[in-house]
Amino acid sequence: MKLYDYILSPSCYKVRLMAALTGVKLDLRPVDFHPGAEHRGPELLALNPAGSIPILEDGDLILTESSAILVYLAAKAAPEWLGSGTAEEAARVQQWLSFSGRLTASLGAARLHEMLLRPGDIGALQAQGIAALRELEAGLVEQGLRGMRFLAADRPTIADIGCFPYVALAPDGGVTLDAYPAIRLWSRALRALDKFIEMPGIHRLHELKPEPHIEPGEA
Repeated sequence: MKLYDYILSPSCYKVRLMAALTGVKLDLRPVDFHPGAEHRGPELLALNPAGSIPILEDGDLILTESSAILVYLAAKAAPEWLGSGTAEEAARVQQWLSFSGRLTASLGAARLHEMLLRPGDIGALQAQGIAALRELEAGLVEQGLRGMRFLAADRPTIADIGCFPYVALAPDGGVTLDAYPAIRLWSRALRALDKFIEMPGIHRLHELKPEPHIEPGEA
């Protein structure tokens, strides 16, 4: 499989991370996203008229949406990442995969504005990102009450991989994660997975500061 990849793209990182966790080998084809805008050149537009990356090429199959690529990798190499197969779990996985698009459109766009000076209303993008983080925090708290650490199940699924990168990189867009303890613990659980890989801005678990310990009854 060939992945048209940009090292600083969270969406490309989703694919690299999923491949690493499931043991899939990828042939990485670096794309000059910035400043060269190669993704909008004729070669890549022929593969993806939307002018975006990642692009996964596997024989005659071309996939251009990160969520679809996650499904494909999991279905081929590790179906357990798709969920248990129950209607409820399948729906939760799909719901959070869809939700990940809101993270891209808000936190991701804020990051592009701050790092690459892309046009946009940074205040509105940050507000949308904060609203999405609050929703994610509430969902993880509810899962915690069910005894589950991950978004859709008691183990990680493609839903977690779909949401993780743009959340972890939220500070690049000026949005702090300090107010979201459930998100930070979820992030740590993902970083603790065997075969986890990092990208610039997303570090391994041992490089993070420990979470503060709060005794029961303390504010």
